[in-house]
Amino acid sequence: MHLLVAPDIVIRDMTLADAPDLARHADDPGIAAMLRDRFPSPYRLEDAVGFINDACRGPGEYAFTLEIGGLAAGVIGFCPGVDVYRHSAEIGYWLGRAFWGRGFMTRVVKAFVEWLKAEHDFVRLFAGTFSSNPASGRVLEKCGFTREAVLEKHIHKNGEWLDEHVYALLLDPDP
Repeated sequence: MHLLVAPDIVIRDMTLADAPDLARHADDPGIAAMLRDRFPSPYRLEDAVGFINDACRGPGEYAFTLEIGGLAAGVIGFCPGVDVYRHSAEIGYWLGRAFWGRGFMTRVVKAFVEWLKAEHDFVRLFAGTFSSNPASGRVLEKCGFTREAVLEKHIHKNGEWLDEHVYALLLDPDP
């Protein structure tokens, strides 16, 4: 399934053929430093294969490949809430360093939000960013998200305490 097809970027279902590209781009301590500890560093081919086979197919998690110039360059996904949170979803993403600073993630997040609105009954989308990653917050703000909170010392990463910035986008429940 393709969620976005543009001349230079595609959001699509993951395949095992993506593993070598994803492993190459993900094996960057600068990317791992901005993500949860379950994102390994170093990132090996077997990590990418395991993610494609297990994590992105697990219950309640959905992940898609970001293809740029024919290469699997990153990932975007969402985790829907359950029970009383069933109309909310957390989004997350990463992009290989070679593609930073060129507006790709802003376009991807905008397209992903539009797809989520069309395909799901979410009323609230949210994402948490590390205080050490202001660029991710800027992407979310460009896509209409509002910073709702700063959770002080909420993250312990690489021996350091970081604040988490929580962003949300409220969707119209009755389009």
